[in-house]
Amino acid sequence: MANPLAALPAVHRVLALETMGGERARYGPAAVREAVREALAGARARVARGAPIPTPEALAAEALELLTRRAAAAYPAVLNATGVVIHTNLGRAPRAGGVAPGYLALEYDLAEGTRGERLAPVVTRLVRYLGCEAATVVTNNAAALVLLLAAHAAGREVIVSRGELIEIGGSFRLPEIMAASGARLVEVGCTNRTHLEDYARVIGDATAGILVVHRSNFSLDGFVAAVGLPDLVELGRSHGVPVWVDQGSGCHLDLGRYGLRPEPTVRQIVAAGVDAVLFSGDKLLGGPQAGIVAGSRTAIAPLRRHPLRRALRPDKSALVGLAATLDCYLAERPEDVPLYRLLAAGEPSLRRRARALAARLRRAGVEAVAEATRAVLGGGTTPDQTLPSWAVTVTGGDAAAARLRRGRPPVIGRVEEGRVVLDLRAVFPEEDRMLAAAVAAALAPR
Repeated sequence: MANPLAALPAVHRVLALETMGGERARYGPAAVREAVREALAGARARVARGAPIPTPEALAAEALELLTRRAAAAYPAVLNATGVVIHTNLGRAPRAGGVAPGYLALEYDLAEGTRGERLAPVVTRLVRYLGCEAATVVTNNAAALVLLLAAHAAGREVIVSRGELIEIGGSFRLPEIMAASGARLVEVGCTNRTHLEDYARVIGDATAGILVVHRSNFSLDGFVAAVGLPDLVELGRSHGVPVWVDQGSGCHLDLGRYGLRPEPTVRQIVAAGVDAVLFSGDKLLGGPQAGIVAGSRTAIAPLRRHPLRRALRPDKSALVGLAATLDCYLAERPEDVPLYRLLAAGEPSLRRRARALAARLRRAGVEAVAEATRAVLGGGTTPDQTLPSWAVTVTGGDAAAARLRRGRPPVIGRVEEGRVVLDLRAVFPEEDRMLAAAVAAALAPR
């Protein structure tokens, strides 16, 4: 009996097809050849299981599908209809712009014609906005903590309440991050209650500092106690021990104006007399990914001199975006920052948009209903709070959600009780038509 695999078209026959000439010019000869070989390998496996021999044209179509998938954008833009405004998996806070040009005066003093300081423009803005003596910027907040501890506490002890020994995304735990910096963790208090005397009892000659950590993604309620910053600062000063605050979320505005409970801002923490406060640039600041350390000159100077600083320095795109974001706040225009434009959207506006979107989808043949819902700020910032919102719900559950994710652009919603909820809290008004078209293309009957 003849081997059916011998009848498969050879690679050169598929490549010789007229349609493949354009693909070689578009994707490159090597990439096209590799895709044809992969298509043939798949066909070989199917034929071995009894499938018919594919034509060269069918193999070319399969290879083209492979090439198209590989050429897709590495990080495609999506419509965030999850109701999570600071969505870690979708890039955290939407950025305020500030795209870095090809060439820019990054480390160049235009007045003197000599090398300049890369961080000077953003540091100047941070000092003005936060009311601190000095500041520095690294790649992210975990890097900021590593740099701070490596510069001030390598080989020495750092005191942390047991109620603040957090684990952040990706299973990175605070004790492990501290160990990587060379600092030795000293735990005090209990998970739910820590008192001033707990800190005072362990301060000694080996103490490098007291670290206060924002509770990311969780809260403690009930029979709880924590020490206020003024008391910790006073304790630290009486022993010559600095107090550092890993504020994490970067709260810098009164969240009450957006329907959330106020929490201490970075400026207020600086004013309380702490030596340094650390926070993320891409959470409540609404800027690019960055780790910011603001505080006293004594706290910041060793960070600037430490060898890790160069390894952790941010790139030009992050710095341009951070400067643009800070300029909005310095000009007292917070809602020029996309994050706060989303948060400022009132419930009546969201309701009108949801009803209009649902009506548009029904005209396209999609069963859609507008309804009130609750959104969240996200990013570990306000773990026990929600925001009023409006959404459009469609039927289809997980299968419909998968079709929406495969669309152009992808639409990311959430599935609740077998329905897809498309929450408008994190969708900009100018994206409504695009959202309607994407949902109709994915779900309208054909």
